[in-house]
Amino acid sequence: MDKKSLTITSFALFSLFFGAGNLILPPLLGFKAGNLWWLVALGFCVSGVVVPLMGILAHAKLQGTMFDFAKKVSPLFSTVYCFIMYAIAIALPSPRTASVTHEMAIQPFWDSSYVLTSLIYFVLVFIFAINRTKVLDLIGKLLTPGILIVLILIMTISVFTLDFDFAPSTFNSPFSYGILEGYQTFDAIGAVVVGAVIIVSINLKEKEAAYTDKRRLIRAAGFWAGLGLFVIYAGLILTGALFGKSFDADISRTALLSGISIATLGNTANLFLSVLVSLACFTTAVGIVTGTSDFVKSQFKDSILAYRITALVGCVLGVLVGQFNVGYIIAVALPALMFIYPITIILILLNVLPDRFTPPAVFKTVVLVTILFSIPDFLGSIGWGEAIQPYTSWIPLSQYQLGWVLPALAALVISNLTQQKTEIA
Repeated sequence: MDKKSLTITSFALFSLFFGAGNLILPPLLGFKAGNLWWLVALGFCVSGVVVPLMGILAHAKLQGTMFDFAKKVSPLFSTVYCFIMYAIAIALPSPRTASVTHEMAIQPFWDSSYVLTSLIYFVLVFIFAINRTKVLDLIGKLLTPGILIVLILIMTISVFTLDFDFAPSTFNSPFSYGILEGYQTFDAIGAVVVGAVIIVSINLKEKEAAYTDKRRLIRAAGFWAGLGLFVIYAGLILTGALFGKSFDADISRTALLSGISIATLGNTANLFLSVLVSLACFTTAVGIVTGTSDFVKSQFKDSILAYRITALVGCVLGVLVGQFNVGYIIAVALPALMFIYPITIILILLNVLPDRFTPPAVFKTVVLVTILFSIPDFLGSIGWGEAIQPYTSWIPLSQYQLGWVLPALAALVISNLTQQKTEIA
């Protein structure tokens, strides 16, 4: 494992999770967290950094596709899970990129509507998805370093020029709020959906390397990529907290990021950042539509028609959902994430653990328990929290919308003990 391979792999992993749309999340978290910014940062990085990187480690172990993540439950469950994951990806984070682009790069300079932006945006996405080209891949490799440079400048200027005079936190449970906001990065979903691409790339470049060497490379690269993500996310949260008294309390996520950029670097740099973020969002949208279309194509005997229909449906969804503001899309995404994220996190955990602790019976038990105990959190996210509270108050951590965590871990331990007793008998 040489330094060049480690550097390339680390940056590839970092780029996989460093979505431009995610940049709008940390500053507002810090802005609202105030003096408790560090607790929010820890929570955000649990779900936005640790879990996604565990997903890559799971892929490294499986050496397969997303289907392999859930196949121990059953092939049917895995197929349904894959369809749900792609449906969420194409219906929520993809349209959100258009909304972010509108609020950061269009709205501040032109009197234009969300509908017009999303329509033009997804017409272009459809053209690029149908006519595949490596141009966007090349642009994407330049965008991440460019955005990083601007962000590092913003964070450095903020830390060294502003007083560490924080406003009081508006959160009752900053750590759990940070975890739930980390769901909105969609990075755990990204790790499961496209993580296999990274593994395949490593296998192609390191053909002569032994399996253990590849695992070691992925673990080391995961550490450095995770450290980079932690520094960026925590730095943006701290920056937001430092500006806690500088903007209106009801400021939007995109407006806050733009405001901080202008305050630290000026209007010219803010325009530069807006263009970079918009281009990065566009490449993300094309990647999501293309990936989803490829999946549907594979389910219909490599049908080109299935690919094109899926791409068209994805772009139509993009226009319909992308016409709403970022805050609304994030609010709409919450119920879907409260349903799919616990399942995804537990599948990642089960696939990371040694096989002796995760036979099919354990897989089925733990996933079933996770689904059952995540239902109250899902119902709470759609406004039924008070109605079901008398029936769910006994569930540990349910008040933090993490009621599935301890039951799932208990199911893992108990099902393993039961399995061992059965084998001994």
